[in-house]
Parts: sequence; C-alpha cells; structure tokens
Amino acid sequence: MKEDKPKKNIGQENKIPDAENPYTLLDLKLTKVKNWAAGVPGVVAAFSDLIEEKTIVRGTKALFQMNQKGGFDCPSCAWPDPDDERSVLGEYCENGVKALAEEATTKKITPDFFKENSVYTLATLDDYQIGKLGRLTSPMYLPKNGTHYEPISWDNAFQKIAQHLNALESPDEAAFYTSGRTSNEASFLYQLFAKEYGTNNMPDCSNMCHETSGSALRTTIGIGKGTVTLDDFYDTDVIVIIGQNPGTNAPRMLSALSRGKKNGAKIIAINPLPEAGLMGFRNPQEINGVLSSGIKLADLYLPVKINGDMALLKAIEILLIEFEKKNPGKVFDYDFIKEKTTGYDAFLQQFDQYNLDDLAQLSGVSKEALYEAAEIIAFRKRIIVCWGMGLTQQPNGVEMIREILNILLLKGSIGKPGAGVCPVRGHSNVQGNRTMLIDEKPTNEQLDRLQAYYGFNPPRKHGYDVVRAIKAMHEEKIKLLFSMGGNFLSATPDTNYTANALRKLNLTVCVSTKLNRTHLIHGQEALILPTLSRSDIDLINGEIQFVTTENSMGVVQSSKGILTPVSDDLINEMQIVCRMAMATLGKKSVIDWQRYHDSYDNVRDAIENCIPGFENYNIRARQKGGFYLPNAARDGQFITKDFGDRAPFTLTVIPDNKLAHDEYMMATTRTHDQFNTTIYGLDDRYRGVKNERRVIFMNPKDIQQAGFKAGDKVDLFNYDDNIERIAPLFIIISYEIPEKNTVTYFPETNVLVSVNNVVKDSNMPASKYVKIKIKKHDPKIYERINKL
Repeated sequence: MKEDKPKKNIGQENKIPDAENPYTLLDLKLTKVKNWAAGVPGVVAAFSDLIEEKTIVRGTKALFQMNQKGGFDCPSCAWPDPDDERSVLGEYCENGVKALAEEATTKKITPDFFKENSVYTLATLDDYQIGKLGRLTSPMYLPKNGTHYEPISWDNAFQKIAQHLNALESPDEAAFYTSGRTSNEASFLYQLFAKEYGTNNMPDCSNMCHETSGSALRTTIGIGKGTVTLDDFYDTDVIVIIGQNPGTNAPRMLSALSRGKKNGAKIIAINPLPEAGLMGFRNPQEINGVLSSGIKLADLYLPVKINGDMALLKAIEILLIEFEKKNPGKVFDYDFIKEKTTGYDAFLQQFDQYNLDDLAQLSGVSKEALYEAAEIIAFRKRIIVCWGMGLTQQPNGVEMIREILNILLLKGSIGKPGAGVCPVRGHSNVQGNRTMLIDEKPTNEQLDRLQAYYGFNPPRKHGYDVVRAIKAMHEEKIKLLFSMGGNFLSATPDTNYTANALRKLNLTVCVSTKLNRTHLIHGQEALILPTLSRSDIDLINGEIQFVTTENSMGVVQSSKGILTPVSDDLINEMQIVCRMAMATLGKKSVIDWQRYHDSYDNVRDAIENCIPGFENYNIRARQKGGFYLPNAARDGQFITKDFGDRAPFTLTVIPDNKLAHDEYMMATTRTHDQFNTTIYGLDDRYRGVKNERRVIFMNPKDIQQAGFKAGDKVDLFNYDDNIERIAPLFIIISYEIPEKNTVTYFPETNVLVSVNNVVKDSNMPASKYVKIKIKKHDPKIYERINKL
C-alpha cells in the first residue's frame, strides 16, 4: 500500500533513506586497525552514549549499581560478575554502558509520535535510526489495513490477544518467542501460560546463538552448559578462545583473561580475523591500562579459515598423539580416560586416514603454528576452551564442539579446577530462559513435574524452534506470534522470506522497551506492549520488586532496578503474562494467575517446586552475589542418556568446503558499536571502520584477482535453494583475512542466509557459513530486488 511520503528528521538529524531506493552509503572513513581493546577510548565512547541519550546524570547514577551486589543486572551480555569483591569504580564495560544508556534515555516515543508518523514512514528508517528514537511509553495497536499505530488500553490489548488466541483452531497455531532479556520469573510464567494454553511452540534466541552448544554438550557430558567458574580463569594453565571475539561480544571477559595471563596462563586465539580483544587489553581501571600499552593477551594467534576449525582441531590431536608417543604418560591422562570416558580406542584409530599436511592446508594455518599450539597444550593439564558463534553458527558446529571435548577428554581437562568448557553466552539471561523451561523440546521429566504441581496435563508434542516457526508462518500453520522482547525479524535469517512470513500472520504482539524493525513488518493486526527495563524501579503494591537472572556460568542472582520509569503506563513482563493468561484462559485455568501477578516471591516458590536446583529460592535469591546451580559435569560427573556415567569420545568428519572460482565464504558478525540487533552507532573502532556498516572485508589478493580495488561498490548474491538473494551496495575493505573468506555485518546481510542453511542437529541458522558471489554494483539492482 502506498502511503504518505516519509517525513525528514524524525527524532534526530539523520536523513531518512528514500523509500524507493533505501540503500544509501554514508561517508566511510578508515582508521588504524587496533591490536588492543578497551582503554580510555572505550570510556570516552561509553559516556558519549549517555550524553547522546540525554541521560548523563540519571545514567551515571545507575552505572554505580549495575552488576553490583544488591543492584541490577546488566541488560547486555551474560558474562559473570566476580564472586568476591567488585570494583567500586564500576563493574561494567563499554557495551554495558551503551545498553544502559538506551534504557535510561530520556527520549520518549509517545502516542502523538505514532499519530504523526505512519508505519510506512518509520519502515524507511534503518535499524540504527529506529533504535535511537527513545523508550516506548504506551500500549499501541495497529488495526487491519491501518496505516498508523493507535493508543489502546491495557485491558483492551489483553482482550484483543485473548480474542485471537481463542479463535485459533489449535493452540499450535500460536508461537511464543523469547529473548534473553526476560527474567527467570517472567520466563517461567511465560512458558507456563503457553503450556496451559496447549502448545510447546516456544522458539527463542537460543535457537539462533547457542543451541549448538547445548546439543553438543548434553549428549557428551550430560549438561548443556559450561563447566567452569570465573575463578577457574584466574588459576589455569591454558585458555583457548575459538570463534569468539571477547573485546566486542563480552568485554568484561578481558579482565578475566588478563588476570589469568598475569597468573601464568597461556592464551591461544583461533579466529579468521585478528580481533583487537584477542590481542591485547588496556584496563581503564588500572594505571598501566591508561598510561602504557596494557597487557598482551594471545601468546599464539591461529588465523583459521572459515569452517577450517575441524581440520585445525584434528591436526592438533595428531600432534598430541605424537607428543604422547615420545613422552608416554605425560600428555594423556590415562586414569581419567579409563575411569570417565568411553570410545578411546576407536577415536585413536581414525587418525590413520588423516595427513597433517592436508589438515594444515584445509585449516589455513601453517604446520609450524599448529605444532606450537599442540606443544602449549601437550604438557599442561588445566585447560579452558571458550567459544562463541564463530563455532555455533557453522553447519558442523555440534561436531566441532564435540571435537573440542575430545581434546579435553584426552587431557583429563574437564570437571577439575582451572579446566573445562566455556560457551560464551550472548544476552544476559539467555541461559536462564532455558533453565526456566523456555524450550520447544521439553523433557517428559520436566513436564511431569509441572503436571504434578499444577494438575493439568501439559502438551507432550515438541513445538517449533525459530527456523521451523518461520517456515510454519510461511505455510500459514502459525497465525499468531507473541514476542517477549527481542527483534525477531532483524535477528532471523533469510530476511525477505521471514518478512513475508510475518505478513501472513493474523496478529503479531511485541513486548518491548524500544521500537524495532519487527513492529514495522507485522501481521494483519499488531500490538506493541511497552514494558519496564532491567534498570527501572518495579513497584507492586507499594513495594519495590526484584527479579533474578542466570549468568553464563550458572550463577543465579537478584536484579533490582533503581530508575524512575519514563512512563506511568508501563507494566512488568510478569504482569503482562498473568493478565494475558487471565484474559485468555479465564475460569478454565487451574493456575492462580492473580497470585503470581501480585507477588514475585510467589513465582519463585513455584519455580522451587518445579525446577531442580532452586531449593530455598527466595532465601538464596536474597544472598549477596546469588548462588550456583548444580552442575554435575563441573564436579567431574558425566551423567549421559546413552553412556551412563561416562563421557564419550566422538567420531567426526572433515567438511568439504570447496568453492567455485567466483564464490567466497561469508561470515556475518557484529560491529563493536552493536549488541545483537541493537546498533549503538555506525563505527567499528577496533576494525578501523568509521561511519558505515555496509562494508565487506576481503583479502587483498582476492580483491585484485577479482578485478576489484579497495573502496569499490559491490552487490552480494547468494544462490542456495536455487533462489537469488541480493544484498546491494557494499564497499570493499581490504583486510587481514584468509583468502576466499569474507566478513560482513548483520543484520544487513541476513538476507543472504537461507532459512535452509542450518546447523546439523541444532537447526540453528549457519550465519557464519554463507557462500556468496560478489559483483560490481549495478544501480539497476533495486528493480530486481523489488521483483523478489
């Protein structure tokens, strides 16, 4: 539908792109690529965001309570806080400050704003511009064929949701999405409502980031989480970081790495790009981080090809076997292998088929560097391996994580102090969501406990994950999508396909703090339900409430906001769920939703009765620093379904990564000025990119051989499933990256990731493994895109 023309300068000075030609380039500037992270520039950049969001006093006040005992949990990443004393200067990083700035902003999106600006107008903004408009203040409703969101009362919004849910032919025609910002209490109630309503359709952000980790770990060590604590980083021998960029994705991890390094740990960094946060760290809270060069992190950097990790890991294993033959009993832990593992002999036999020269070539890493890595690992016992989406978003990511476990099992380096696995989780409570039963595949044991406590029979059929939900929307098997936080469209793959799927829905509902792309690409009707942020005061019956979250190392801690909400018309996520449940289920429900609506303590009592590990929840949740959940693998007990009390060695295969002469492998990544789909700015300071996001990093030899030069404008294409996918108008940047490999930013290139390009076993989008073709930019490309 053609609507009014876009207005200029909505809420800020940025120019709105032309609706007919929305892809515009800014004034790209390149600066020196950094070989260290944080430092004074990080402090300056962080506080610049507080100024931009007009919240310098309000925001600074909140910073001194963020991640502090008795304060509120950072709304950004899930890296844990120290168990011991915390810095009085602040337990936050640059990205944490930016996340808080957008929560604490004094900018507001009121009903008048929506009255003045149509959905069409707002959709012409890019994700950065949308995110800078401010906090949502009132529930809004977009009627069928409507052009503008309109105010709606909370009661009418819940009646609208109930009307749609109760009109569906089956509960499985609804899906309930969850983001990692949702608290433990809200997540528990949310999944409880979905199950009493009658469906396990609970896609969540784990389906796009660490589902691969859970799939690999549960079947091998018996738990889908990491096995180390923060203290293990401080006292270990080796830290391996593979497919993870701590300087951008989990900046507070840098403090743990530097502390481990100072205590004698060796650090091996494995990544296609030599990221600043892998190379060095300047701690702005220490004199040497301000006045000197800080601390060098990586003792060895291995520039692996995209998806060359499996060949690299097997090459290291071959070298470890050679070291063991020359030094019997000094490399492998035979007592551990005998007592704790199974499949060792078959594992060794496979290496007869591998050649070190071939593996080195496939990995892109020299034999000399591989030998150095193996030598570091061979004669040390306490080894921690960390990974991120550089592994989990590969088609064989599950197998690569199992290969990492193979190395640790050989060394006996798991379930001991200073040793184990550390999947570096993304959003701050993504792990807690899964603990709270946000899972499209709940186990019978979990469902039995709910049934015994509540008395209703929860559905046993598995539901849809994210990828399957998108396909089900497209096939009109799902007719309603409720999103508890997140930005579903910008986070998911195959953007055009997913957008068309969303448009087929009868109703989309988004619980949000800020406006995002998913509010603007919607179903026939749409609701925006504004909620409190993590840092907001949550007042119920005159009493300030607290919630809990679980960090990436299994610590559950309280979180209590301190800021006055920007609007009196915001309600918390738990009350949203309870009011939706009461409106939808009415007297049919066997659950006292009003009781949960009025007291978070009542919710925690229910969690204690339904989920193991939460005994005395209300008491322990009030302990300063929280408490650890049980983790048998951390204690050296591997309780697996198929192997009893033993962890299996896994047999894996080397992938075939052949490319046609005009093809390149592309991985999507974040900029440093970004967290997940939230874009704080247009710079990528560490990689030397300023004022532009539509760029593609290429090896200089590839640029020359393709007949391009740095700075050329190009269009990117993917042809998976025999479908042409186009991402137009990108600028080539020459960069230190393996040949035939490229890197771009998401969500700009999510359009190139086929919904069928997924990780085996976990069904996650394989966004780090996309075959593309690169062609000189054609100004007429937009005509082809419009036809798509």
